[in-house]
Amino acid sequence: MIAHTSDRERLRVLIVDDHAVVRAGMRLLLADEKDLCIIGEAGDAEDALHLATTLKPDVIVLDLGLGMQSGLDVLGLLRAQAPEARIVILTMHDDRDYLRVALKSGASAYVLKQSADTDLLAAIRRAAEGDVFVDEHLVRHLVDDLVRREEGPAPTTGKTGEPQVEQLSERELQVAKLIALGHTNREVGRMLFLSVKTVETYRARVMAKLGFAGRAELVRHALREGWLEETPGR
Repeated sequence: MIAHTSDRERLRVLIVDDHAVVRAGMRLLLADEKDLCIIGEAGDAEDALHLATTLKPDVIVLDLGLGMQSGLDVLGLLRAQAPEARIVILTMHDDRDYLRVALKSGASAYVLKQSADTDLLAAIRRAAEGDVFVDEHLVRHLVDDLVRREEGPAPTTGKTGEPQVEQLSERELQVAKLIALGHTNREVGRMLFLSVKTVETYRARVMAKLGFAGRAELVRHALREGWLEETPGR
């Protein structure tokens, strides 16, 4: 956790990313911007919530992957504890489902790390002004969703009717929720004290029982069921 001093007349930015190299890159990117200043840096959820509460940033740049905790969980906590701050998601996830849940949860901008050098500054400024900014690579997803809504409801997911979640064991359900939140098999294993191979087995069972072909379908189901608003395993 790092807290910096700043000029109150500039936009005050808090960086939340568990990779020190990424945070250093963002410092360099913002260093010459006269209207922006970094007031703090956090590498985990606990420090992020503390700095957001005490430093009261104008904008929080938040990574969706924070080691053992999902950035989607942290997003909700930040919105509750620092409601005045605008949140810019900076992520590797080029995925319409993560985009949808992030915006639904209160993010003001969604930027892919591959585009950070060209889009992050604009996203921070737009978010601070109360606008929404979405990486141009993902805008097509929002358009597709709009077209789909106008055409009517999407076909039912699964082999026969709605997926039957009651088919899952308690452990399979825990694994399913954590995967839907964006955790890797290795991270799920650490959180549930399972080997990676065991997690892979549970994951395969979940997909087979629910009739899903991939993670995207699982995430869509998780959105409908409200799983991404819960804390799995607790």
